[in-house]
Amino acid sequence: MSAPDQIEGAPHPRDTARIFGQDAAAAAFLDAFASGRLHHGWLLTGPRGVGKATLAWAIARFLLATPPLQNDGLFGAPPVPETLDIDPEHPVSRRISAGAEPGLKVITRTANPKTDRMREEIVVDDIRALAGFFQLSAADGGRRVVIVDAADELNTSAANALLKMLEEPPERATLLLISHQPSRLLPTIRSRCRTLRLGTLSPEDMAQALSQAGADDNAGTDALSALSGGSVGTALRLSLLGGPALYAELLAILKNLPQLDRGRAVKLAEAAAARGAEARRDLLFELLDLLLSRLALTGATGHPPVTEVVPGEAEVLKRLAPSPCKGRAWAETAQETGARARHGRAVNLDPAALILDTLIKVSQTASP
Repeated sequence: MSAPDQIEGAPHPRDTARIFGQDAAAAAFLDAFASGRLHHGWLLTGPRGVGKATLAWAIARFLLATPPLQNDGLFGAPPVPETLDIDPEHPVSRRISAGAEPGLKVITRTANPKTDRMREEIVVDDIRALAGFFQLSAADGGRRVVIVDAADELNTSAANALLKMLEEPPERATLLLISHQPSRLLPTIRSRCRTLRLGTLSPEDMAQALSQAGADDNAGTDALSALSGGSVGTALRLSLLGGPALYAELLAILKNLPQLDRGRAVKLAEAAAARGAEARRDLLFELLDLLLSRLALTGATGHPPVTEVVPGEAEVLKRLAPSPCKGRAWAETAQETGARARHGRAVNLDPAALILDTLIKVSQTASP
């Protein structure tokens, strides 16, 4: 089972050698370090899967392996670091890789000792554990780094406990808070941190990130980039679950609408409803929602998205969404089918029937 801060089947962020597409955020941190105005709290924000955790681990390695910049001495000041990269053979890198770096503490959701199940939130005891971490480290005077992944998961008590640490930060301590939805955080926590905003990846950066993660590139980077919205984490999940092929099958079913190929639709529904296919079933609904959104966008703008996920997609989108009126119809269908799918899964409706019913609704929207 993957850790709470790891995508299933993907390398852990601490083991990711390089971060791609986030040069601006890395440069902003290096500028603060070089100026001697290193803030004690940093909020790393942006969509899921764009490299926030990877950047946090890179910053942690950098801070623990890089001595503070000194004023000019007898032989002049050391050069200002131009990159966050630290040699994998550096003692700090080796200790972090082994989970044995005393200067680093990672806060994630933990298992409830009474049930042995993973909690849905980061609880106050997880934050209170930092007090002991800082006390034990005070004697050696070294730098200490804390990664909170993700700060969005702090419950109220934990958030208030963290806020106190941000208000009275320990000396030579840096707290790195990862947040997918910073609006969910206490405004006082946001105000006491400097924000690093990470954006989505370009297709070129996506290709390099996927290659580094060892993802199968048979699906094509352009397809994964379009489906994932520039999130390498989402692209990895899509690659592992066969997302591009599943999207292609959905598009093939829509190709002949409003005439629904019922046999093909039933086959898709039954495969997604099979025992052990829960993750693929969830992905099917996500991809169907994305396809409906691309139809709505095509109708609203008069042209399909620039990048085709599947060859021939643009032709299908233009035929089914030829006007703004039809675009609105697809947007309404996306809302309706999404709500029905969420309700159906919540009350454990037969998944095959739910999928087939959704595809029938889509075919009705395609009718003139």
